[in-house]
Amino acid sequence: MRKINFFLILCAMIGFSCSNNETKDVAVTGNPLIDKQDNPFGVASFEKIKPEHYLPAFEEGMKRQNDEINSIINNSEIPDFKNTVEALFNSDELLYNVSLVFDNATSANTSSALDSISEVISPRLARHRDEISMNPKLFEKIKAVYENKASFSLNAEQTFLMDNIYKSFVRNGALLAPEKQAELKKINEELSGLSVKFGQNLLAETNAFKMFVDKKEDLAGLPEDVISGAAEAAEKDGKTGQWMFTTHKPSMLPFLQYAKNRSLREKILTAYMMRGNNGNSNDNNKVLAKMVTLRYQKAALLGYKNYAAYKLETRMAKSPENAFELLNKLWEKSIAVAKKDAVSLQKLLSQDSQKNTLAAWDWSYYSEKLRKEKYNLEESEVRPYFKLEDVTTGIFMVAEKLYGLTFTKIDNISLPHPDAIAYEVKEADGKHLGVFYLDFFPRDSKRGGAWCTEYRGHHIKEGKEITPITSVVCNFTKPTKDTPSLLSMDETETLFHEFGHALESLMSKVSYRTTFVATDFVELPSQVMEHWAFHKDVLKLYAKHYKTGEVIPDVLVQKINNSSLFNQGFGTTEYLGASLLDLEYHSIENSNDVDVQKFEKEFLIKIGLIPEIPPRYRSTYFSHITGGYDAGYYSYIWSAVLDNDAFDAFEEKGVFDKSVAEKFRKNILEKDGIEDPVNMYVNFRGKEAGIEPLLKNRGLL
Repeated sequence: MRKINFFLILCAMIGFSCSNNETKDVAVTGNPLIDKQDNPFGVASFEKIKPEHYLPAFEEGMKRQNDEINSIINNSEIPDFKNTVEALFNSDELLYNVSLVFDNATSANTSSALDSISEVISPRLARHRDEISMNPKLFEKIKAVYENKASFSLNAEQTFLMDNIYKSFVRNGALLAPEKQAELKKINEELSGLSVKFGQNLLAETNAFKMFVDKKEDLAGLPEDVISGAAEAAEKDGKTGQWMFTTHKPSMLPFLQYAKNRSLREKILTAYMMRGNNGNSNDNNKVLAKMVTLRYQKAALLGYKNYAAYKLETRMAKSPENAFELLNKLWEKSIAVAKKDAVSLQKLLSQDSQKNTLAAWDWSYYSEKLRKEKYNLEESEVRPYFKLEDVTTGIFMVAEKLYGLTFTKIDNISLPHPDAIAYEVKEADGKHLGVFYLDFFPRDSKRGGAWCTEYRGHHIKEGKEITPITSVVCNFTKPTKDTPSLLSMDETETLFHEFGHALESLMSKVSYRTTFVATDFVELPSQVMEHWAFHKDVLKLYAKHYKTGEVIPDVLVQKINNSSLFNQGFGTTEYLGASLLDLEYHSIENSNDVDVQKFEKEFLIKIGLIPEIPPRYRSTYFSHITGGYDAGYYSYIWSAVLDNDAFDAFEEKGVFDKSVAEKFRKNILEKDGIEDPVNMYVNFRGKEAGIEPLLKNRGLL
């Protein structure tokens, strides 16, 4: 997942302002978020930043930008791209930088202090954003430039940005009557606070569950490294001699995959699926219901029939009907495969117990058995070849072979967290390209999942190239006293995925911090990288046994390739279930608060999702749709059509063919957000993407 901070994108598009009665003088010295820091590569002085620094920095950023906005409005010159649009793009530099540091901290290293700040600042920033987007004098200037753009000799990037900045003002209420604007501001402010609350509730729920096992026999089936990791976790929690498992995926997934104890599998999966739905102070049912209602009201105010229609207007899909068409077409094929798989798994389960019926907590366990039976492959057999450090080296080698990039570890640099590792990225000719952070392991202060984010995006400032600072954050299996971090195949693929996002960030050649990335295109760079993860030529580069150093044997590579279609019915179906649920919520055409549990249950029954497969994200922990992928979770499969078609271009000439890589870099990675994505893809591929490669690679033909 690329952590698209739509809040920050909108900051860049329309800026922030702070009304005069809210602006106050703040100290601007001695604050590492405000003062210019003399750090290598211009990174933030993370170790100096304290919670008390954030609010003054936000205040100063809003004050400075408010002054810049007023300068644009009061400029007596004829509005043109430079004195109006560029000035707007450049007006939020401090606020943009502060917001990036804060947002990344609350995602990867939060605290009660940061949570409190987030609750205060989030609605305030929403108000300030709206004050800009609905400022009639500023919009008048933007409109004048837009209507006369042909006279300004704009380049292709500027023309694309001009068109989209005008649309963004309109889509954010610039044409509404004042009373309607006031209503929209109130909705946006409330939505901002609800999004923060949803995320805080989810993190609290995830951290709250701890399953302690005190009998060794209840660990039967689990690999030794999983057992030792659980023992260390229990010891740290004051339960020496026991084993602790949580709903963090590196702990939960191996348990579901290997543990013979069915009742404990049920216990941990049920806890995972009930997050945010336990009727306590962290319950997310009412939070989500209110968000869905407010989003409909927002869309209706802006003249759209529902929120999905509003959101998809600027994406590749263009409309929810087009997104539904793709999802439903794939649903019919994937659910049919999943039902066949369920029959096979039930047969295996019946060999252990004639009385039990296949349930959601059985799927991973019996899938692993079926994998061994069908392909003579167990993940525990493969895992020793996926040492985290070796996988990281392999990813860097792929980037070097494709694009000539090198990654050199930096020791004397400020880190966003002590667990993070920093690298300098250089072009083949030695030119500095950017700084890259990696932060691998779970902690209580980090939200779940994996994502790529930025501390600084590529842009041009006063004629000088400003290089990116990019970060990949994960929640991978921790090393133990005796064993290094050994990644599962899923974790390995995840690291390749997020690295694809990082490459796009590092190789971006946009001129302004402002870009307009289509959400259903943004996963192309990441998902195409997944194709290299288990390719036979790539495995030979990095997959080495952590004890012996032996390169992964051909017979095991063949097993991995033979099993590439394994369990695709399950994976595609659980994903589509969540995607369809997301779109259904945002296709509601009334303002009545929805009963989340009733709505979810009835919809999943309607589409025919079998009970053995829950949607990948149930409503109360579906953080994607509260933090940027709202009405957009389908984007992964939309991009999958593109990435499967794109990888065919590499396979046609060889997976390390530099000419294809160069075309992909120039047309996709360097230009995302500054050109129409359909044109970008056609310029790379020579044609629009077809769906057949996706169907073939998922075994759905």
